[in-house]
Amino acid sequence: MNTAVIVTTYNRPDALSAVLAGFEAQTDQDFELVVADDGSTSETAAVIQEYQRRSTYSVRHVWQEDRGFRAAAIRNRAVAATTADYLIFTDGDCIPSRQFVRAHKRLAEPDYFLGANRVLLSAGYTQRVLREPLPVHQWSWVRWVQAWAGRDINRLLPLLSLPDGAFRKWAPRRWEGMKTCNLSVWRKDLLRVNGLDESYEGWGLEDSDLVIRLLRIGVKHKSARYAAPVFHLWHQEQARSRLEENRARLDQVLRTQATEAVVGLSRYLMEVK
Repeated sequence: MNTAVIVTTYNRPDALSAVLAGFEAQTDQDFELVVADDGSTSETAAVIQEYQRRSTYSVRHVWQEDRGFRAAAIRNRAVAATTADYLIFTDGDCIPSRQFVRAHKRLAEPDYFLGANRVLLSAGYTQRVLREPLPVHQWSWVRWVQAWAGRDINRLLPLLSLPDGAFRKWAPRRWEGMKTCNLSVWRKDLLRVNGLDESYEGWGLEDSDLVIRLLRIGVKHKSARYAAPVFHLWHQEQARSRLEENRARLDQVLRTQATEAVVGLSRYLMEVK
């Protein structure tokens, strides 16, 4: 199964470096990595170039001009840059566990998308992880218990590892809480809904919109919780200036039976051709 990991980033090269180190340590190295860059400066490009030099697998850097928060657009551009059958989405401030890629691939199933969760690191602990740096993706359960006891992380349960099973399909229609920091989907299904909708600009709800449209074409939710956690580095909250506008747009989608993005992936596929 040809697989691509799409990592979205914006002007946080220290965090991106920690995330890329996590992908270097994956137990499954059979994937392509695409950095979806929402307009970062040359400092981020330098981090990616260094990673490209030492990587054993393909690494692409897809960049767009900085015109504000346009995560949907850069993810669509990244999807267009790869021909992989299966796409795993995450963010440039989410360090993957060592089994992250293997777990997403192992749990992948036709007519399903996977949604998983994250462990939040505190502000002080994030600074330490990036400064020293600490290889948290390689830590044992004991180290994480210590971090939890010290209130450096918000929870332990996502770090449990459970096998595939019927429980993963208990909520096939779930869309609330699905986030593109830890989500995977078949390329063919993403094409059917025209990718993410770039009508959503600024922070919020473009991932909910995508999942709702996937559900409408018959692609169901399968949980990858307790299999593929990521460690989310602390950052200040994104500006919410467009959130109400995005919420109104999502409410409109919920009132209709729309399945395709209004402004979506097809525009970049045409460019590639």
